[in-house]
Amino acid sequence: MPRNGKPGLAACGDCVAALTPLRSARSDFTAVLLAGGESRRMGTDKAMLLFRGKPLWQIQLETLRKLEPEEIFVAARIDPSWRPGDVRFVADISPSRGPLSGLAVSLDRMRTTHLLVLAIDMPWMSNKYLEFLCAQIVPGRGLVPKIGHRAEPLAAIYPREAATEFLNALRGPDFSLQSLVRDLVASGKLSEQSVAEAHKKLFRNANVASELRST
Repeated sequence: MPRNGKPGLAACGDCVAALTPLRSARSDFTAVLLAGGESRRMGTDKAMLLFRGKPLWQIQLETLRKLEPEEIFVAARIDPSWRPGDVRFVADISPSRGPLSGLAVSLDRMRTTHLLVLAIDMPWMSNKYLEFLCAQIVPGRGLVPKIGHRAEPLAAIYPREAATEFLNALRGPDFSLQSLVRDLVASGKLSEQSVAEAHKKLFRNANVASELRST
């Protein structure tokens, strides 16, 4: 997606061919896969659902590994049986408040300057697009994609300086990531990246199993 005159993506199958390459300091970030747990809508663990012949957890971890992060976390309520040995489990802060809990604990546990997050139910997301996001970050500030007036906080990058805001959000009455993202943008800890029309499909999330079988 074009920004500040940088090349965008071609409207093709992968939708990611012309992205700006990642910075040389690519290892100074941690990646977290938000795995959640059993889906009420699907009646099973989303991570085990198949997409193009592979379980979602495998697809998403392969995407994150291609970015070469310093460390990879899996955030969930309980340690998933499918977690590879080289991936660190971080338990959602109890009581679980959904993605907010996983992000809060990941920011607290990481040793790097930034945290890249990817949700388990977004298998259309590409490592090339995530590399493009990584190329935009600067010290003390992350990046959140935005479609229209709505942020996409589950395929975004947060700076370690945002840890306090995440923990405070868990203690307050509003657990909305949209509200928290707006506050982080206002404080200068996040920048917004508009998503071009051709790239919006990367942000699709699977709410029912049939959506995974239809593509």
